[in-house]
Amino acid sequence: MSSLDSLNHFNVLGEAHMVDVGEKTVTIRAALAAGEIVMAVATLECIESGRMGKGDVLGVARIAAIQATKKTWELIPLAHPLLLTGVEVELTPAYDPARIVCRSEVRCAGQTGVEMEALTAVSVGLLTIYDMCKGIDREMLLQNIRLLRKDGGKTGLWERDQTSYPPSA
Repeated sequence: MSSLDSLNHFNVLGEAHMVDVGEKTVTIRAALAAGEIVMAVATLECIESGRMGKGDVLGVARIAAIQATKKTWELIPLAHPLLLTGVEVELTPAYDPARIVCRSEVRCAGQTGVEMEALTAVSVGLLTIYDMCKGIDREMLLQNIRLLRKDGGKTGLWERDQTSYPPSA
């Protein structure tokens, strides 16, 4: 069996295609993703105190993250449009180092998972923070964007082993 045989986004000729999920069972699907944006302490203090000139950074980032989940199928070429049943986005300021941690949980009742939607939410939420704060801190760093958990479908529950992150080479 070649490595292409195990990748369902490729047909028998090795060409990329959108997977037909029509025969798959509808199940409750959920995914949790996380990531963070590291920044200068002064930037985080401006965000927390509401002194950022562009407005409520975390509120705008939360809405951007939610909106991104609904557009994932337009951004990721082989992703399916999904009828999402719930999206939760948490943006938590933290120090040492100064950063904002973004977590997104996405749910649907469907025939394919929502991992890409959760990862897209985190990515766009963090990019929005960067966009709103780049005028005072261009050295911000997006990092550790990862899937933490997925549930549903024939493979069931998967959770990241937090003790092995990042994976060794």
